[in-house]
Amino acid sequence: MKQNMKYIIYLTLITALGGLLFGYDTAVISGAEQSLQLYFIEKLGLSTVFHGLTVSSALIGCIAGGLISGFIANRIGRRNSLLVAAVLFFISAILSAYPEFLFFEKGEPTIGLFIMFNIYRIIGGIGVGLASGLGPLYISETSPANIRGRLVTLNNLAIIFGTLLVYFVNWRIAAGQSASWINDLGWRYMFASEAIPALLYFFLLFLVPETPRFLISKNRDKEALHVLEKINGSKEIAKEIYNEVKQTMDTHKGHVFSFGKLVVIVGILLAAFQQFVGINVILYYAPRIFANMGASAEASMLQTVLLGVVNFVFVFLALMTVDKWGRKRLMLLGSLGMTVGMFGVAALSFSDAMGIGALLFILLYAAFYNLSWGPLMWVLASEIFPNRIRGQVMAITVVANWSCNLLISSTFPSLLEISGGMTYSFYGVMCILAFMFVWKLVPETKGKTLEEIETYWKPKEVAADIRRKKIDF
Repeated sequence: MKQNMKYIIYLTLITALGGLLFGYDTAVISGAEQSLQLYFIEKLGLSTVFHGLTVSSALIGCIAGGLISGFIANRIGRRNSLLVAAVLFFISAILSAYPEFLFFEKGEPTIGLFIMFNIYRIIGGIGVGLASGLGPLYISETSPANIRGRLVTLNNLAIIFGTLLVYFVNWRIAAGQSASWINDLGWRYMFASEAIPALLYFFLLFLVPETPRFLISKNRDKEALHVLEKINGSKEIAKEIYNEVKQTMDTHKGHVFSFGKLVVIVGILLAAFQQFVGINVILYYAPRIFANMGASAEASMLQTVLLGVVNFVFVFLALMTVDKWGRKRLMLLGSLGMTVGMFGVAALSFSDAMGIGALLFILLYAAFYNLSWGPLMWVLASEIFPNRIRGQVMAITVVANWSCNLLISSTFPSLLEISGGMTYSFYGVMCILAFMFVWKLVPETKGKTLEEIETYWKPKEVAADIRRKKIDF
């Protein structure tokens, strides 16, 4: 097949900038959370519950973004929905950095200012909620089957790069500065820095087209054929793909359970387990965790950069292997490695020996997560849903993902006060359950077109045909 690789990569890289903003927005809080605790929580006399909610308030927006993502994506398109996300990222960056804008005085925190800060973070979270599902969806719908896994994983590489980038930016902002300067101004610069990639993303999105599958769903057939031809480098191949997609659009209604409940359940459980294994506890609270191991403020920031490097390297390894080894094999391997890492941290926490050994177990856990559940959950979520219901079920999956994220990250400070070992052990148990779930229910999608994958969820009358094709569950 003569594919236009330059054009495909061009589309993927621009779209993946939304992944970078996803990672940047969700991890920027790690450098600022201790300053926010001093500025809001301690000065206002609020409990650790409010601290956990402040750190994770953007996740409320992520849930809202997920709720509306399916409707928006099906109404105005995948590309235009990402434009909305870019605008929200920019607004959140500026107003989170200066929440006193218009209504409050700087340096005098009030309950009203505290609420407005969290509202501004929620606005950014809506952008993340949109980008987290629609970025992989866009890439999946514009990618050839033989390289789709790598291209969607590239979006996750961008997420990790965004996380690594903001860890580095936070470290550079804090480097050489006094704690009082960081608590007064430094945290503001951390939030404001996101405005630069948000603006870049907004303008670059005008250079990419709508996805062919969305265009076909809106009967914009000429535009769809033009995009398919540009991607595949051949009118004949473009027409063949068009006919296959058109057939799936015409033969099934768009009801969310048109293909049964199992596909929806698998999507929800993929999203839930990705969070219940505890990764965002590590991402959001990394400097605090490392500080509790005895590191200084600047050293804990530097160790967080090291964590970001490990994340990036192993997502890159996933990108190199996902279309060779397959999604399922990597997910199973990753679940086992994560189990060892998290139970290792738990054992050291029970022994009150959270030092260099705990750092190594955290890095081991992060490595296996980013080889598997980190990128491949989104790869599978962008692939396994049938054309007619992809937008709706992807929205349900995104909502489930961010709801579980909110639950896990907001409860971490309170659970840590009870028992660190118990908390990390819970995440270890979730890693074991994630392994069992993938082993029993998740299909292998390597090398199959989106329309071929759709046959996994066909009604009972075609079950015999599925068995004849020897689809591997």
